[in-house]
Amino acid sequence: MKYFILSITLLLASCTGMPDNIKPVQSFELQRYLGTWYEIARLDHSFERGLSHVTANYTVREDGGVKVINRGYSKENKEWEDAEGKAYFVDKPDTGYLKVSFFGPFYGSYVIFELEENYNYALISGPDREYFWILARQPQLDPELLQQLIAQAKSLGFATDKLIMVDHSGSPQ
Repeated sequence: MKYFILSITLLLASCTGMPDNIKPVQSFELQRYLGTWYEIARLDHSFERGLSHVTANYTVREDGGVKVINRGYSKENKEWEDAEGKAYFVDKPDTGYLKVSFFGPFYGSYVIFELEENYNYALISGPDREYFWILARQPQLDPELLQQLIAQAKSLGFATDKLIMVDHSGSPQ
């Protein structure tokens, strides 16, 4: 039983780690990060598969954590899908390193490793290089800037050839 508990603890702890050579931003200001972000690009995962018009909205929770509402449109189901989660700082509140949960006691890393000085775009990693997002305050990024961000992610070992560019065009309904 002791080994089982230790294994589960190690497994859960590994979900809040970060990839080698990825460093969270310092001097992070949560108040400036709050609000709506548009998902510009992502690596594929079942929990977002087939969604367009994806946004993430961050607000402060009563317990001091961060309320996360992810929203996207499923063309297949012809409806909006929402997921509500919660996030907490792993280290200090001025470091862009949080753990986020959408499923009870299970947390995954949310590592902000690039953040434009005016908080206009961000590069996000999960616990490993299989999780990667480009977020922005507007539904589109300048194409040249987007290519620079993709090149940066590629240089850090992310599989940018597998990026899904999120559609924000037109009205999904």
